[in-house]
Amino acid sequence: MSSPPPPSPPPRCAPEGAGVPRLDRRRALALSSGILGLASGACAARPTAPGAASGAASGAAPRDELDELFSDLEDQSGRWQPISAEEKRPRLARLAACLSAAGTDALVIESGATLSYLCDVRWGHSERLFALVVLADGSSFWIVPAFEAPRAERRIASAGAPGGPIVPWDEHEYAFAPLAAALRERGVERVAIEPEARAFVAQGLAAAFGSERVLPGTAIVRSLRGCKEARELELMRAASELTQRAIAAVAERLTPGLEDRELGRWIARAQERLGLRDPWVLPLLGEDAAFPHGEPSGRTLEKGTGILVDTGGELHGYQSDITRTWVFDRALTPEFERAWKVVREAQQRAFERMAPGVPAREIDRTAREVIERAGYGDGYTAFSHRLGHGIGLQGHEEPYLDGGNELALAPGMTFSDEPGIYLPGRFGIRLEDIVVVSATGADHFGSWQTSPASPA
Repeated sequence: MSSPPPPSPPPRCAPEGAGVPRLDRRRALALSSGILGLASGACAARPTAPGAASGAASGAAPRDELDELFSDLEDQSGRWQPISAEEKRPRLARLAACLSAAGTDALVIESGATLSYLCDVRWGHSERLFALVVLADGSSFWIVPAFEAPRAERRIASAGAPGGPIVPWDEHEYAFAPLAAALRERGVERVAIEPEARAFVAQGLAAAFGSERVLPGTAIVRSLRGCKEARELELMRAASELTQRAIAAVAERLTPGLEDRELGRWIARAQERLGLRDPWVLPLLGEDAAFPHGEPSGRTLEKGTGILVDTGGELHGYQSDITRTWVFDRALTPEFERAWKVVREAQQRAFERMAPGVPAREIDRTAREVIERAGYGDGYTAFSHRLGHGIGLQGHEEPYLDGGNELALAPGMTFSDEPGIYLPGRFGIRLEDIVVVSATGADHFGSWQTSPASPA
């Protein structure tokens, strides 16, 4: 184990170790199963629309009935302001510094989270490349289909986005020869591709510019976005608190006979009422919760039913991701209560282990040891997934808390802390909260769950 550095935070853009791009497991599950709306904060796919997890439930309450049910929940989103274009402007210089620190001359950025981080330009994906290119000297340019250039210019100007020329490309030539020529004109030797960019971008540029000169941009983007600014933390904290409030409001209203998918609709609507956008929900009852990638099966609430709810939403672009596990009507069994307390201890011990300089793998190891010592098997026997994922503009983003990640934690990094115990044929328990590494340890957003009898 490497020893922690002094309390002062390391440079934001220092190289942070090796890493490979990872597919958000919510997206991976959606792609593999074709089912959107059955989401796990540890590992599953995010729905495309509110209530997608439960819209097919028979006897589902109409939206106006849910609004009446949650009439005491009012939109809170206006209490926080989105991060403005002016606030984002210094990020371009920080990206340039990250490129210099990595010995890379430029980064190609398609529409997505990193472009949103830098500016407010929105542009849909198609087979025609639209991208921002940022250079290590702080300059930038845009690569744009020629026939779209007037619209792109207006959109870039109105968003207060990074300046620089628009490099157009015509339909017969495709984007990559003009892009490679623009890079050569600017003396670029090594260019990185933002990790969320599509494969054809890297492949096309490699063919036009030289495969040995086109690099993955994962570590650069992690250096840029991995340590959150104060305003980002403000929005993330608020999003987590609103999601927790929505879960508590739903729990107060639960009645016997409620179906799992309808439970999902309730939680999604409660979050919308509080001002969160695009909520997603994984509602699992009883034995269904024994699989982290489980899905609602039509189970209904009865006295003593275990409830696992994994859910989140978006506040001004920033994500929440909260999991609560409890027993309906407080009818606990000794076995369930013991397992719940072990998971809660694992979550707390992992949180207490977080500090600048500690390798990410050590945090995963700390939680896993608690579950192993309690007799639930070693390795991935009962705790079958990593401890956590990074979170911010994306529900899952670099860095990750897994047993193979040597990356040293740094102040401002945000993670899910979500250990679990899954016993097929019996029950599943997961507790998830969002935490942030501080200068001396860690902090968490909202409140920890304190008992298996209630999600509060």
